[in-house]
Amino acid sequence: MRSRSIVLLGMVAALLGGCGMLTRMSEVGRPPAMTPIEDPTQDPKWRPVSMPMPGRQPSPNEPNALWRSGSRAFFKDQRAAQVGDIVTVLVHMNDTANLKNVTSAVRSSSESGGLPTFFGLQTMLPAAINPSTLISAASNNSNIGTGQIQRTEAVTLRLAGIVTQVLPNGNLVVAASQEFMVNSELRELRATGVIRPQDIASDNTVLHDRMAEARIAYGGRGQLTELQRARWGQQMMDILMPF
Repeated sequence: MRSRSIVLLGMVAALLGGCGMLTRMSEVGRPPAMTPIEDPTQDPKWRPVSMPMPGRQPSPNEPNALWRSGSRAFFKDQRAAQVGDIVTVLVHMNDTANLKNVTSAVRSSSESGGLPTFFGLQTMLPAAINPSTLISAASNNSNIGTGQIQRTEAVTLRLAGIVTQVLPNGNLVVAASQEFMVNSELRELRATGVIRPQDIASDNTVLHDRMAEARIAYGGRGQLTELQRARWGQQMMDILMPF
């Protein structure tokens, strides 16, 4: 009876931890549900960003002057500058890597030892044993390794984000997310990072390579995605099997 309970508990634990199996079962017969629009700062996982900041400097006092120091236009700048403003993140990633390593190592060793004379006791040994070659050992080791990595990645995304935080030095923390539903396949695009107001273009866009601490994700959920993913049991076997 006890063993049966243990087996049942193991099955329940596997179901609960099996790559969101309960969520997938709840979506049987219908497409994945989109995430509702909400304030990203209300997410339990959201944390305010803390960065090293320079010391505060007093703003210059320029009486009888219409020009504000640091402005790039005479009129008010319409680009994102405060919490709640929208800025478009442009992701143009085209990375190519080609690595090849070859390693070859060969080692050979030989050891021998004997006692031709040992207080006359060598005469007591059987005739088949030669005292001068009592110990002899030899070893050979050869190791050849070859590794090669070829990778080509091209990602082009354009998604709007919201300024969630203005740091003391004026930098902006941006969080962007979009979801697309195509034939019951849900595609998720997410990008977060820290940008400088100076890097925002006149059309209110910023390139991903100008984002510090950038986190960019492109994935999805649906039947096609599940078919391309290994079963959770197979993933556990790949982790646990030593051979």
